[in-house]
Amino acid sequence: MLWSVTLQAVGDRPMTHDEIVELADAVAAHSGVASGIGMEAYGAQLVVEADERGTAIDLGSRLFTDAAARAGLPAWPISAVDAVSELDDDLP
Repeated sequence: MLWSVTLQAVGDRPMTHDEIVELADAVAAHSGVASGIGMEAYGAQLVVEADERGTAIDLGSRLFTDAAARAGLPAWPISAVDAVSELDDDLP
């Protein structure tokens, strides 16, 4: 099952346009988008395949952390995470 995992890491300085573009490039392989220009945080939404929500969150967290490192971003801790399955998305 496909899951959309949204994550955010909060830190102590505003993120630049170039930094968020680098993060966007790093999460693109997972149908990802990045956010955080001018904010003291960076975030991403990406798509993973997993059997359950907990597994999706674990996988999404690892991919997010790896992408942030590849983008050269500060290693701030993940402060928020959520996952929605493709089945949840179909609910009224």
